[in-house]
Parts: sequence; structure tokens; C-alpha cells
Amino acid sequence: MKVTVIIPARYGSSRLEGKPLADIVGKPMIQHVYERASEASGVDDVLVATDDERIFSTVEGFGGKAVMTSTEHQTGTDRLAEVAASLDSDIIVNVQGDEPMMSPKMIEEAVAPLLKNRTIKMGTLKTVLRNKEDLHDSAVAKIVVDKDDFALYFSRSPIPFLREDGEAAYDAVYYKHIGLYVYDREFLLHYAKMPQTPLEKAERLEQLRALENGYRIKAVTTQEESFGVDTQEGLEKVRALITKRMENKNG
Repeated sequence: MKVTVIIPARYGSSRLEGKPLADIVGKPMIQHVYERASEASGVDDVLVATDDERIFSTVEGFGGKAVMTSTEHQTGTDRLAEVAASLDSDIIVNVQGDEPMMSPKMIEEAVAPLLKNRTIKMGTLKTVLRNKEDLHDSAVAKIVVDKDDFALYFSRSPIPFLREDGEAAYDAVYYKHIGLYVYDREFLLHYAKMPQTPLEKAERLEQLRALENGYRIKAVTTQEESFGVDTQEGLEKVRALITKRMENKNG
């Protein structure tokens, strides 16, 4: 089966405009993401989907592959589906263009269930939430799963229930959702055409659309760490982390 990674990237951002082109240790952010995705085992192709000529030219400039898409898309999934419609891939991986710390292993982990079981149409990642502050941070999506690691719900609120003292309910494990998605290509094309759903709108979490329409999402637990860059502060943090990683690799 053919696996293609698509990296949606747009120039506009309310908190950090032009972030795909932000310099990180001599390379634009989008190049770091592209190169990390290209290192994943089993990936046949990596593409950047963008509606901005500057991003397109930058990707072509470092030897990557880019595809121009419509400027009318409301979500990254819509942009993903436009590109996927013209591909012959079996599996499409959506890697966020603002996660330059992403490990190639994370792609491999998320893809594995769909390769083994073709009845699974959508997959993602989760990790144990260790930072107590993240429980109450609405920017951090949380996830609860069933006994087979299929998502039951995603929320910006703490789930499952927290006691009044703020401690975990019973012996519950709290998971942070990582926004890397894997789709069966045909399902992705169908999914992108579904209208927005009430819970999706309430939580502002697009993946709830799949659950509300009765589809299952496999959520693999990863030990790897990654986070998106949304602010200048986050960009500076990533610059420091990548600089340290390069020093350790060379030293």
C-alpha cells in the first residue's frame, strides 16, 4: 500500500503570521517538518499543500514537492482532500506544518494500525498528559478512549472528570491528543464533504465530525513528544530545542 504524507501550510496566522517560513537554525520551519516526515519508514511520498506562492517557492527551493491549492479552504482537512483526490495513494497522513519537533516514529506509529487492518479508516496519536497545567489549558485537546484504544471523545475540557480538589478521578489516566491524522484515502474524500457537526462546532475540534457520524478513530499511544508553534515564544522554544539537539548530535 502506498502512503503519502501531506503537510497543509498557509501563510496567514492570527498569532504568528508566516510561521511556515520562520527561520529555525538556518532552515524555514516547513523544511524541518518536511525532512522529518521524509525520514519515516514506509512513507512513499511527502507533499506540502499550500495556497501561498512564497511557501510553494520555498519548498521547491529546498528540493521538496509542493502543490498549490484553493484559497477558499476553511480547514487543513479540506486542503488535504483537494490534493488527495488526485493521488493514487491508499493512505494519507496529515502532518501539521507547525510541528518541526515531530519524530518520524510518530508517523510510523499512527500508520501501523491502518496497514494491519483495512477496516480502520482513521487514526491519530495520544500521549499521557504529565503537565497538570495542560489539563485546564483549552488549547490542549484531551481524549478518552475505549479498551481497544478507539476514541470515545475529544475535548478542550479536562476529561475524564476531575474531583473538586482538582485531582484525578479514581485511577484515571489523562491523555493529550496529538494532531497527527492518518486516513484511508477514500474515507478522507468522504469525510471532507461531511457538514460540520454540533460537537465539532462547540469544541472547535474537527475530528469530532467523524465520531458524530459514527466512524471510529484509532488512537495510538506514543512516547514521543511534539508540539505546535503558535506564538513567537513557542518559536523561540523550538529554536533552542533544535539547536540543542544538533549540538548533541554533533558533539
